[in-house]
Amino acid sequence: MPRPRRDSEILPAKERLENAFWELLSEREYRKITVTDIVRTADVNRNSFYYHFTGLPELADSAILHAVENTPLPSAPNANFNPDNEWRKHVTALLREPEQRQRLDRLALLAGPHSSPELVESLQDFGRLTLISVLGLDADHLDLKTDLMLDFTVGGMLAVLRRWPKLHEQLPMDAVFNEDVAVLATGIFMSMSKTDMLGYWKRIFSSGFVAGQGVQSEAEQKAEQ
Repeated sequence: MPRPRRDSEILPAKERLENAFWELLSEREYRKITVTDIVRTADVNRNSFYYHFTGLPELADSAILHAVENTPLPSAPNANFNPDNEWRKHVTALLREPEQRQRLDRLALLAGPHSSPELVESLQDFGRLTLISVLGLDADHLDLKTDLMLDFTVGGMLAVLRRWPKLHEQLPMDAVFNEDVAVLATGIFMSMSKTDMLGYWKRIFSSGFVAGQGVQSEAEQKAEQ
């Protein structure tokens, strides 16, 4: 079967189909979306749709996977990194780049009233797999602590996404950048990784961290001495 023609001036058909999925999901419930709706919105023919996907569920999975994969995550942690700096860099990328804001808005649709149990399950699965990949874990050999923390993290992500439509309009940036939040978020992230946490927590609970203040790096502490 010949590959559908792609004009250089427009987006590839597969990308237009995924964009159509998100556009329609913002307008109506997933169960009310049809392949006919998708191809009409994407301006492609049905042959092109079925060249790329076997049906609507596969299109949904592809769109969700790409949205999750392309969402920036904190870099692989180590025992000496500064959670405040890392958190600020991560949140800035998420909230101040238009492409990432659009991606968050799309992911929030999966936790909203137009979603379905199948879409939520896909988001949970892809979220777990992405975290496992970033953290360098073996999905087939997770200890109980890490397995539970992955579920806890993905569950928290879903809770935030459910509130995102209202949250992003009223949440002050100072609250997002708060050092207490930074330590909590990056601490959970590091605890799931293979990183030796002893040096990190010693620095947190000795002189490096006071609630409401930043965590000093070793270089910053030495500079003050």
